[in-house]
Amino acid sequence: MNMSEENAKYQIDTEENRAFLAEIREDLLRFGHQFPSPGGSSYYLGDDGTPWKERSRETWITCRMAHVYSIGALLGHEGSEALVDAALKGLTGELHDARYGGWYPGLTADGEILPDKQCYAHAFVILAASSATLAGRPGAQELLKEALIFYDSHFWNEEEGLACDTWNTQMTVLDDYRGLNANMHTVEAFLAAADVIGSDVYRVRAERIIDHVLTWASENNWRIPEHFTKDWTPDLECNKDRPDDPFKPYGTTPGHGIEWARLITQWALSVPAFEERMGTEGEDWRQPKKYIDAAEQLYNRAVEDAWNADGAPGIVYTTDWNGQPVVHDRMHWTLAEAINTSAVLYRATGKAKYAQDYAQFMRYLDESVLDHVNGSWFHQLDQNNQVIGTVWPGKSDIYHALQATLIPYYEPSVSIAPAVKRGLKKN
Repeated sequence: MNMSEENAKYQIDTEENRAFLAEIREDLLRFGHQFPSPGGSSYYLGDDGTPWKERSRETWITCRMAHVYSIGALLGHEGSEALVDAALKGLTGELHDARYGGWYPGLTADGEILPDKQCYAHAFVILAASSATLAGRPGAQELLKEALIFYDSHFWNEEEGLACDTWNTQMTVLDDYRGLNANMHTVEAFLAAADVIGSDVYRVRAERIIDHVLTWASENNWRIPEHFTKDWTPDLECNKDRPDDPFKPYGTTPGHGIEWARLITQWALSVPAFEERMGTEGEDWRQPKKYIDAAEQLYNRAVEDAWNADGAPGIVYTTDWNGQPVVHDRMHWTLAEAINTSAVLYRATGKAKYAQDYAQFMRYLDESVLDHVNGSWFHQLDQNNQVIGTVWPGKSDIYHALQATLIPYYEPSVSIAPAVKRGLKKN
């Protein structure tokens, strides 16, 4: 391959880039085939895709695998339907709480129930059921209906326009912690549900969450607070003693700023008659065009803070409130979201900068993050881009990576599974 061909491989809207992503996508779908346990809940996968059966089998991972293989089924990947059905068996069986309702966080290796009920996991049940419904899998529609009813009753707060985070298993005690990670995946799930069932109730709810996030971000130089007290006061010092926590890290998480930017853009483009309202005057970001502007602010702040922040390529996991790196490790999902969001912002704005960013991220994927031997992507690298596993050992799922092979080439106003179902390709 000569230099011009290699460069084309990383450029958006080239045949070489499409072929590169298609190859990665098939490798990912093959890699994940061994996830189902006998009861359907997802095993955590090791570096070569074999199950790590000594680890807990978690609901959010099971949902992610149901989602990606629903997309696999829509794409015609052989064996996907059976894999979706296996995950649905887990979600309607051993992971489901028949007594108190909802879904356990997961099961231990010995089959013991993990405590509590997590908003994060329940958002992914909605996403999984939405995608499986599109794939026509048995029981998926009923699962989606149940998941929405349970979520609406227990996690969504209509008065606040936000979701709470964690109940006890019996659904009698609500934890005081409030967080944006679960709300971010709630936006993702609500937009998917809106696209699948045609209800704008969930699109309106997504807007309410987004409005809160943009208010908090704009007050913090476009760095998003992640953790809050029960009255939604930002807790900027949360977990300062555990800065690399996988779900509640200290400081700001640039990867989430990037991911929020994509979801906000998707929401804004999905609003009816958005294009006709693009010329609305005024400085308030709550007007439609201002959402895209705000998404650009979030993305550009995160990339400025985190990309190549310590002299080596990659997006650092966390920074402090001045944008200085705290945890220098690179997580694969941040790169996946950077690929997605740079492409989506390029589609939404036409700005060459985002196409250039996309090419930069694609080159880094190929040179450092893509496992060319075993398949999938390395889930964690240190600041020298050496593979480590202190936060994310192995390769738990293929959700972020698979979406990054699709979102750049599908309609950005529609959730990815519905876009694939409808064949809404770009160029």
